[in-house]
Amino acid sequence: MTSKPMQTSQDSQNQMPDAETNSVNVDTNLSKAPLTSRLTIDSLIDAQVGFMQQWLHKQAEPLSMEAWRWFGAQPLSNYITCDHLQHLMKDWLLNQPMTDVMRKDIRDILHTIIYHPVNDNVPLSELVDDTQIQTLANYIGSHEQQRNVLIHTLVGNETFADLLTQTLYHAINDFMETTLDKAGGVGKLMKLGRSSFEKATNRNLDEKLQTYLHRNIKDLTRKAEANAQAHLSNQEVARLMVMGWDRIKDQPISELQTYLSDEPNNSSIDHIEAGIQQSYNRLRLSPYLHSLVSASIDTWYANHQSDTIATIAASLHINEEAMAQCSSALLPIVYDAIETPWLTAHIRDMLEAFYAQPTIKESLALNHD
Repeated sequence: MTSKPMQTSQDSQNQMPDAETNSVNVDTNLSKAPLTSRLTIDSLIDAQVGFMQQWLHKQAEPLSMEAWRWFGAQPLSNYITCDHLQHLMKDWLLNQPMTDVMRKDIRDILHTIIYHPVNDNVPLSELVDDTQIQTLANYIGSHEQQRNVLIHTLVGNETFADLLTQTLYHAINDFMETTLDKAGGVGKLMKLGRSSFEKATNRNLDEKLQTYLHRNIKDLTRKAEANAQAHLSNQEVARLMVMGWDRIKDQPISELQTYLSDEPNNSSIDHIEAGIQQSYNRLRLSPYLHSLVSASIDTWYANHQSDTIATIAASLHINEEAMAQCSSALLPIVYDAIETPWLTAHIRDMLEAFYAQPTIKESLALNHD
């Protein structure tokens, strides 16, 4: 058996199809060299785009964790200044009203929470522990000066005395009018005597009665205030609060619904949310709130500007384990993004720009020659 002669490069060229032969022969034509080079680069770019997408798909998870470790090790002050935070809080958050969509979501969520069926089977004590009530009662009861101010506000103030005076006056006047009307001749005689008294003294009897009541009721309120302050000791105030809590703590949370209206045109939740929004919109633009926000940001930044991002994140319980869970949850989004036409187009644009550089084109041309 005779051995087959070794095939030379010339033989290989002679055996190529016509299209390939033409492509090879074109290499000798200098005027068409850029076209051949461009076609070769296009094929190379296609291969590189596919490789980069496949590589990114496999390395997405470890890359995200390495990125977090690097980012977490950076000091806050390297990337975020106090002015950045001021701008974020004041020019973006405070200067923008809450959107109608967000307000509706807040109302719907509040409605779901307040009127959820589970509230029928959960007592109020589930929300507030007995020890919390005891601590609060002791705290309030221990502030004697504030307690006395509260008692004075409720019992010893002028408004309360005026209200009590008017109530008693109307009660006495109604009683007298009703009694005199039923007394017949005696009643008429008493009314005549009242008229004569007013003419003789040039004073209205109703006016005199109100003055008398007001003067004496003011004395009564002062005595009532003194008695309340004397008998409502710190321990008594605390005991009354605890007793009041004991009477209601076993009621279901749904009992709070009785103090709310759920009518379509008279919803308590809508009124509450609207009131909060009104206050918020007034405050968020006020110089007062902006001053407090600025001072708060300055204080926070002064405390943490030297901390690393990881240290600050750890104060919010965001650690590497939490970031790993977050990374796993976000990987499907990353995988889909890698396969999207827009990312493919950007990678292709980047590679085309790379190969379009004069030095790269010259190097490829020399290698081709």
